[in-house]
Amino acid sequence: MKHLLSTRDLARVEAIGILDVAEDMADVQSREVRKLPTLRGRTVVNLFFEDSTRTRISFEAAAKRLSADVINFSAKGSSVSKGESLKDTAQTLAAIGADAVVIRHPASGAPQVLAQSNWIEAGIINAGDGTHEHPTQGLLDAFTIRKRLHGTASRGRSLDGVRVTIVGDILHSRVARSNVWLLTSLGAQVHLVAPATLLPVGIVNWPVTVGYDLDEAIDVGTDVVMMLRIQSERMMSGGFFPNAREYSRRWGLDDARVDRLPAATMVMHPGPMNRGLEISSRAADSPRSTVLEQVANGVSVRMAVLYLVLSGERGELS
Repeated sequence: MKHLLSTRDLARVEAIGILDVAEDMADVQSREVRKLPTLRGRTVVNLFFEDSTRTRISFEAAAKRLSADVINFSAKGSSVSKGESLKDTAQTLAAIGADAVVIRHPASGAPQVLAQSNWIEAGIINAGDGTHEHPTQGLLDAFTIRKRLHGTASRGRSLDGVRVTIVGDILHSRVARSNVWLLTSLGAQVHLVAPATLLPVGIVNWPVTVGYDLDEAIDVGTDVVMMLRIQSERMMSGGFFPNAREYSRRWGLDDARVDRLPAATMVMHPGPMNRGLEISSRAADSPRSTVLEQVANGVSVRMAVLYLVLSGERGELS
């Protein structure tokens, strides 16, 4: 695997392969010494043009647990803020010997541009681009669902027949897009619930069903409810919904809705959460919530991706 740019590009067998390597990485996390020498001498650059403490720290922890050298590059206060182009930045990273670049960028397609150019030879990992995709988030969500369902028997398993309901700001969510492509590839049935104003153009061509009523989706039944953050920073103009109270009343996972969920239904959220808006504190902190598991599993999944991108093969971990 030279790059990881999109879950839409992953075949079913490739996706299961990545999740299986992540299982091996998760086993490493249970050791007394949670570190492998696998990527010793390799350099991983976290190139973040947008703020995202959670994702950056997760990638940094993953790289360091594989013994890679890590360089964190923030666009704020750097030469980028003074007008340097993506090409110039990439060539600078190539000159210092970057072996992998983890890029987060506000422009959709920036990681693809970097991967398809001849500016740098490094493997490119998309850590979120515009409103396009966030593939490692999709992978860690799928890993978490699979682990909850199958436990220690997860290796080699798909998500055939699992019903996943994704709720909220689909329009601006790269997490939703990555999950749709990946989960359906793994065999899950994905249902989207949102106000009509927060659904993207062309949704009819997605391999999903669409609804506008969260209560109806709960009554029908679902194995997973994934709540999305309202991305107010991407809403340049108002009018997507009347106000926060109205949104919470109609599309928020409040205490009453949590109580109506089947006992085995998982509650997921990619974070950071707007407690009291899209999800109540009791829902976020309940035993059915996988929020903290997602954070922990994110390190294992990102270790797997870095390993596969930089080693170029699957082998026995030491």
